[in-house]
Amino acid sequence: MSIERRQEAGSIPFPEALGVLRAAAEETRLRILALLVEGELSVSDLTDILGQSQPRISRHLKLLVEAGLVERHREGAWAFFRLSDARAGLADPLLSGLDRTAPPLSEDRARLDAVRAQRADAATTFFARLAPKWDELRSLHVPEAIVEAAVLDALGDRPIGSLIDLGTGTGRMLGLLAPRAGRATGLDSSHAMLSVARANLERQGLARVDLRQGDIHAPPFARASFDLVVVHQVLHYLDDPARALRGAARLVAPGGRLLVVDFAPHELEFLRTGQAHRRLGFSAEQVSGWLAEAGLATVATRDLTPRESGQLTVTLWLAQDGLAQDGLAQDGLAQDGLADTDTEQPQRAVA
Repeated sequence: MSIERRQEAGSIPFPEALGVLRAAAEETRLRILALLVEGELSVSDLTDILGQSQPRISRHLKLLVEAGLVERHREGAWAFFRLSDARAGLADPLLSGLDRTAPPLSEDRARLDAVRAQRADAATTFFARLAPKWDELRSLHVPEAIVEAAVLDALGDRPIGSLIDLGTGTGRMLGLLAPRAGRATGLDSSHAMLSVARANLERQGLARVDLRQGDIHAPPFARASFDLVVVHQVLHYLDDPARALRGAARLVAPGGRLLVVDFAPHELEFLRTGQAHRRLGFSAEQVSGWLAEAGLATVATRDLTPRESGQLTVTLWLAQDGLAQDGLAQDGLAQDGLADTDTEQPQRAVA
């Protein structure tokens, strides 16, 4: 855990620090904290790893939450727990100094690996049932690798402090962008899809990404709390995409950015019934208009047109907060790396 994170946590009053240390000074609770360093876990995960009853684990977690060491969030009928940033200044040195090569921590880690393997198997089984539909959709547009390269090109080298991927699905965008972010969060309405995302991210060594269940129309986060908000291949599933973009825009921090990736207009009606698409793509002007209504200025758009006829064009929209001043939009274009030499399709700037 970084020095920056400890600095952000700030100082802790002596009585609170004493309570934190007392909460951690118990064998099971310290083992729980050591496990949560590896990423968020459910009560069920912890009972399997530690071999203790659910009421006992729940009681320990309650004390850790009350001490501010651990945060709890719900995901449907499930509850997940993660280390809290608020007490990182005290917890980080303690946890980083633990010897994890000897029992009981080495045994806990081995059981954690087994739990993660079971989770990955379950996610693979679930996704295998959906794979034919996903493969069919992927075959209709340019390869994912080209889309992902365009996303990285659009964002450029600008640092990403805090990132949220709305409608994260399998976590593909988080897997691409979380390594570049100081803090990464994924939101999805489906617990099953979050399970897939969690397994995929753990497989990539990104276990500390925060995954939350919630409504993209009303994301449960504070206003202006993310430097980069991503809405990737989500809008075409929604009845009210404009409302979703208004909710996304509220999350953009001052000077932050919103990246939208979706299909350009098309006429493949079978996607409504076969893939549950509510909208058959969006024009550049339509999405840019919604972004403007939400208070963001579109920096640029970019079309990724497939070489084979009959396939779908993927469009990227990059918008930014606070671009009212003349000339700032051009600075954003240079910063964000949307060059005119795109090999798939020339950039189309939007005024």
